[in-house]
Amino acid sequence: MTTLDIVTEITNFVQTNRMYAAPIVFLLAFGESIAFISLVLPFWGMLVALGAILSGNTSEFLLIWLAASVGAALGDWVSYWLGYHYHTQIARMWPLSKYPDLLPKAHVFFEKYGPWAIVIGRFSGPLRASVPIVAGAAEMNKTSFQIFNWLSAFLWAFVLLAFGDIIHKVSSWLWFTLFAA
Repeated sequence: MTTLDIVTEITNFVQTNRMYAAPIVFLLAFGESIAFISLVLPFWGMLVALGAILSGNTSEFLLIWLAASVGAALGDWVSYWLGYHYHTQIARMWPLSKYPDLLPKAHVFFEKYGPWAIVIGRFSGPLRASVPIVAGAAEMNKTSFQIFNWLSAFLWAFVLLAFGDIIHKVSSWLWFTLFAA
């Protein structure tokens, strides 16, 4: 099964079973933000697709936004905790061992931008899960980490879901303009 097949199956399931959208989005955002999982399965595309599926329903969008934000923040929290407690062993674990330069790059990035690295890293695929690990390994202040973690999670989830919503609205408008006129 390819990544595209997985995306198609999940989006089709959510489209026909809307009541499961929030828990599924929570799990996708958690997986996208937690160390190890996000390196193997990039779920951000599914969040954009789900934003398109949920287009136009404000209350549903708000629930999904909350689920995605909480999932993302908790995923980063786990990554931070792993870095804090296992900072010497974590680089030797799979799949990070396959990317030996990832944690050193994240460390340089973290040193350069400080707590803003949490916000910036949230929007960068490979750094999304590695920056929280480095923040934990560097023993970044827990309160400071959590403030930037939660703020960036809400921003990230909103951007992805809104992007999907905009794609849906633009494509619908184009379809109507080009073919229904």
